[in-house]
Amino acid sequence: MKKLLTFIIILNFTACAELQDVVNQLPQGNGSLSQVDIGNGLRQALDLGIDKQVTKLTQQDGFFKNELVKILLPEELQKVDKALRDIGLSNLADEGLKVLNRAAEDAVGEATPIFIDAVKGITFNDAKNILLGDNDAATQYLSNRTESALYAKFNPVIKNSFAKVGADQIWANLINKYNAIPFTNNVNPDLTDYVTGEALKGVYKMIAVEELEIREKASSRTTDLLRKVFALQD
Repeated sequence: MKKLLTFIIILNFTACAELQDVVNQLPQGNGSLSQVDIGNGLRQALDLGIDKQVTKLTQQDGFFKNELVKILLPEELQKVDKALRDIGLSNLADEGLKVLNRAAEDAVGEATPIFIDAVKGITFNDAKNILLGDNDAATQYLSNRTESALYAKFNPVIKNSFAKVGADQIWANLINKYNAIPFTNNVNPDLTDYVTGEALKGVYKMIAVEELEIREKASSRTTDLLRKVFALQD
């Protein structure tokens, strides 16, 4: 903790040109760290989160059986779900929920190239702010720099995925059956937009999970560089 406080104080009162001297003055037990080392350490942490956690989401049930990110029905469709179950169509309602998650699983593979570009763009100042920031500072960095691009990429993929996994037909059938129930108000939700947004939330949530692991558990720092860099924030 003493090392971290010293590091923060000096960072606040020195120019970037002097930061190398600051890093070199840290106890040698951590080895000599350069600005490049710190940047590379943060890139490694983000790459690990992307590789380990985002890849999980692309697998079958990556969303559907992960309670942290499972896509639930929007409020407008919860009444559809209940009404269909009330008239004995529980299996159809279950399938409707599953295919929303299948579409997200199918689309998430498009995220990796966009994340890689964002990680490559990390500057030393970015790395400093991430290292000494909140427990999800790296995830926030990715979100700020990739959310718009990911939405634009995910949205058409989700739409195509609906057709690929049969979600469009299943939900057309679900909604038609619901709208045919007497005394109900017709619904026509934009499921593509909804699932796109929920898929993005899931991606960032899982990266945040890995980031927290690396920050809090030394055993999760699987390379020498990760151990040295994140020792600065212990």
